[in-house]
Amino acid sequence: MSLPQVIAIDGPAAAGKSTVGAMLAERLGYVYFDTGVMYRAVTLVALRRGIPIDDEEAVTRLAERLQIEVTRPTVRDGRQYTVYADGKDVTWDLRLPEVDKNVSPVSAYPGVRQALLEQQRRIGRRGRVVMVGRDIGTVVLPNADLKIYLDAQVDERARRRYIEVVRRRGDDPPKAVEQEAEYKAIREAMVRRDRIDSGRVVAPLRPAEDAVIVDTTDLSIEEVVAQVLKYVQNGSERG
Repeated sequence: MSLPQVIAIDGPAAAGKSTVGAMLAERLGYVYFDTGVMYRAVTLVALRRGIPIDDEEAVTRLAERLQIEVTRPTVRDGRQYTVYADGKDVTWDLRLPEVDKNVSPVSAYPGVRQALLEQQRRIGRRGRVVMVGRDIGTVVLPNADLKIYLDAQVDERARRRYIEVVRRRGDDPPKAVEQEAEYKAIREAMVRRDRIDSGRVVAPLRPAEDAVIVDTTDLSIEEVVAQVLKYVQNGSERG
């Protein structure tokens, strides 16, 4: 009896993919790889270099040249991995609001996706990997041994992202009016991203036909991980 060697986890923003994927990989002794950081790295560097996000050709050229490395955590500050863009640690910068706002169009560009696809597949082919993204089970690793699609209601996903942003800032709790305004902005950005990701021509966000769908709206992270581990075990028994 052997465990699935390649596990793909897909789903929309703040459905729990990153946290669940990292915990699952740790418990299995697998490599954790969130492919979304690659698109965020391209977006971040484009913004910092003054490359217009709507200039598809220029952004694609950047993706083809940019050296992106993803390693195990190098700093004990709560990160799940360390991401380098042309040798610079950009791990936390990848979650800046301006990156959130612009990453969807970047990730929809066919040339950008192609530039990053082979690197993602090489990592997957090594096995013993939990790969997280939006098109892992449908495009990147369609032959993955186990495919999981995590989802949650948009209000809950926006609440999670808002809490994450506030905690990361580490400042005083905002006033109620400010909380409401920031939450609404995050929710609107999330709805817009869902629409872009689901409607794009190349690799739209959707569950693979053979994916197991888990609704995380009312579940704790531990409960989600426990569910996924059951599917991992069931997969090994079928094998």
